[in-house]
Amino acid sequence: MKNMARIYSRKKGRHGSKRPPVKVLPRWVKADKDSVEKLVMQLGQERKTSAVIGVILRDQYGIPDVKLATGKTISQILRENNLYSEMPEDLLSLFKKAVELREHLGTNKKDKAALKGLEHLESKIRRLVKYYAREGKIDKTFTYDPEKVKLIVQK
Repeated sequence: MKNMARIYSRKKGRHGSKRPPVKVLPRWVKADKDSVEKLVMQLGQERKTSAVIGVILRDQYGIPDVKLATGKTISQILRENNLYSEMPEDLLSLFKKAVELREHLGTNKKDKAALKGLEHLESKIRRLVKYYAREGKIDKTFTYDPEKVKLIVQK
């Protein structure tokens, strides 16, 4: 009987929270378009990623959606002001993960699960690099090299 309750209480196909399907900025948001853009540029100058900027604006400034407030995405605002990084954000986060995993494997040489995870991660990075090179988002001659990536992450 206990297992049946668990089966019926599960929500199938719903993971995490979803944004409400509202296309209008709520009345309670006091920030105007210019102030939101200035905040985005200020946070971009602090070298924060667009995902982190969105979380900061939501949690600290009460701005639920930058696109509804300004008509532009955070990435568009950063690109217009030359604050967007030359590498795509998802690729940079994978680079950071790979560098951290390599450091972990440097001290824990027998961690076979981490080694397998690094192999999968580097495979994903290579596929993504190939895609971004094809799309023209990164240099076509860019190849994944752990030492070069370590320097990119340290910037």
